[in-house]
Amino acid sequence: MDVTGNTHRAEFSIDKLYSPDGPTGRLGLLEFRAFEMPPHWQMSLTQMLLLRSLIARFWKTPYTGRLIPWETGLHDRFMLPHFIAQDMRDVVDDLSNAGYAFQMDWFAPFFEFRFPRYGTLSCDGMQIELRQALEPWHVLGEEASGGGMARYVDSSVERMQVRATQMNGDRYVITCNGRMLPMSPTGVRGEYVAGVRYKAWAPPSGLHPSIGVHAPLKFDVVDTWNSRAIGGCTYYVSHPGGRSYDSVPVNANEAEARRVARFMAQGHTPGQMSVKREQPSRDFPLTLDLRRQPDTGVAFAPALQAQQQQQ
Repeated sequence: MDVTGNTHRAEFSIDKLYSPDGPTGRLGLLEFRAFEMPPHWQMSLTQMLLLRSLIARFWKTPYTGRLIPWETGLHDRFMLPHFIAQDMRDVVDDLSNAGYAFQMDWFAPFFEFRFPRYGTLSCDGMQIELRQALEPWHVLGEEASGGGMARYVDSSVERMQVRATQMNGDRYVITCNGRMLPMSPTGVRGEYVAGVRYKAWAPPSGLHPSIGVHAPLKFDVVDTWNSRAIGGCTYYVSHPGGRSYDSVPVNANEAEARRVARFMAQGHTPGQMSVKREQPSRDFPLTLDLRRQPDTGVAFAPALQAQQQQQ
């Protein structure tokens, strides 16, 4: 079974470069499978310009630096849009310093297309933004189907990024379905980022069939000094009214309307609540995986603990 999610197991495909099997395989083509087809011709031109500039850059000045073993960080840190944009900004700056006049604004449509914004919550001066993140899907083993043998893709797991700005990390925490998010500072004062990995739906063929669906996702902004949620929002994987869409959207406006309807800037937990501090995952410290059991420690609600001790 291919656990990488790619049946060809390569980002650079050379099966059409020079294959001895036949003339159709000797076309001198090198396929970059890590790139997807952009939805607009101007985006495609920008993508091709990036590839040609990188080839020219490394042809003139080969890279001699030491490679970084990111290990599990590739499936943790670099699944989130914030760090992907940071990494892309380094590439643009490197090309600009090498004499290629690239600008980061050219790639803004790529980020908005690949990482659409679900919604934004304003709460006590803070801004909480939910945005789609990357999630590699596993290719399962062979199964018998009506047309023969098939290999299904487990698309049940999704990931999103939660980004908070103007937040006091010593006082406030953000929870998802009652579990504390591992909000990590980005280096900008008051800005924190975390990822949420969850099971969005239950397909007939998929990994972990005993784990239920986590949707809808309810987010709470918890004031730990007062042990109370001061605001929150709810995200639905499908339309909350139960509407079923049998066709693709007719235009971009309808697609945007469907996505906006799945986010509601309301639904926080009322009353006092205690938040248990979880130990971040050793391998994935930036991501809260709702499929895993929580590793809880001491209740992170000082005011509520003091009230219980008085009682």
